[in-house]
Amino acid sequence: MNATMIKEVGELLIGLIVLAGALLSAVSAFGLIRLPDVYLRSHAATKSATLGVLLILTGAFLYFMVYVDHISAKLILGIIFVFITSPVAGHLNGRAAYRSGIPLWEKSQHDELGPVIRKQYQDQADASPKKRTTRNDVTRG
Repeated sequence: MNATMIKEVGELLIGLIVLAGALLSAVSAFGLIRLPDVYLRSHAATKSATLGVLLILTGAFLYFMVYVDHISAKLILGIIFVFITSPVAGHLNGRAAYRSGIPLWEKSQHDELGPVIRKQYQDQADASPKKRTTRNDVTRG
């Protein structure tokens, strides 16, 4: 194989990686529009969009590394940042929605967080004293 053929195969593979990322991002956007509740939408936004963006950034990184002979620290940091923050943000958004009382989709099968949250509230209610002592109560007696 000559150098031109290797270069063309590399460009094709990088193009396929970027195309796969773009398709996953499109599927994620479709999921944000079509899914019925905030929890499923959050899942679509965090899973497929994260993978889509990671594939696009990886394709750009490989292109610059192979064809421009430049290793971009900004792209590496972007990949790491998206990989870490997007799933955490999706989880926290879902948890905040649940604690705010936003109902699950009526066809949802399981509510695994419900018993845990109810137990936490019950434990907090049991642990709180009936009469709160203040600083003045402690210093007086």
